[in-house]
Amino acid sequence: MPPMTRADLIAAIASRFPTLTVKDADIAVKEIFDAIGRALAQGDRVEIRGFGSFRLNYLPARTGRNPRTGVAVSVPEKYVPHFTVGKELRECVEASVKDVPLEQAA
Repeated sequence: MPPMTRADLIAAIASRFPTLTVKDADIAVKEIFDAIGRALAQGDRVEIRGFGSFRLNYLPARTGRNPRTGVAVSVPEKYVPHFTVGKELRECVEASVKDVPLEQAA
């Protein structure tokens, strides 16, 4: 099964709500993603009940290696977005893939 893309999400929303045009659904999806991005950029946590939460993880500076040459490379500190799945979504996924072998589920 191919991954759901943003265009697929927009089409699904537009088909589920007949009063919304595809353009309206596109604007709604864009606004939601932008709001999540803005909140994370300000260092805030975003929680969507039943779905999950987004927060920032701090990664300290470290020394890495260039995989091609093996030369040591300095990797600066950074913040990266992190998603934690909510209980309802986790249970829904577990129930839907219960009979599917792990190789196919991934």
